[in-house]
Amino acid sequence: MNPIPYHWQYLPLLIQIVVAFGLGTSMILGSRFVGRHRNSKTKLAAYECGVEAVGDARGRFSVRYYMVAMLFILFDVEAVFMMPWAVIYRKLPEITGSRFFGFWEMIVYLGFVAVGIFYIVRKGILDWSLDKADL
Repeated sequence: MNPIPYHWQYLPLLIQIVVAFGLGTSMILGSRFVGRHRNSKTKLAAYECGVEAVGDARGRFSVRYYMVAMLFILFDVEAVFMMPWAVIYRKLPEITGSRFFGFWEMIVYLGFVAVGIFYIVRKGILDWSLDKADL
């Protein structure tokens, strides 16, 4: 019996990619042909959350804005690391050979996260009522 060549295993993926691009293209072209396009001054104006765009787009932001953004990314990454662990938690004894290794590994990880949160709270990074001079 002749086995299926290795590259043929990617045929379903190729079909899915072609269908996705075809569907997207047909939606865009269908909208272009069916929809009405009347450009007006209001439609072509910049729109940002219902607020009239005023001033320079290169305004300065407080350092706190960037600190909160970085903290959000940090704790978002924490959740990304915890999800795979939670999914395979019951299989960890088989994988590691130890009954509690995976559990203690996550406890150490959460300890580092707790130290980070403690540092953030002690520094007052999330306290927006402080003056800028307090940084």
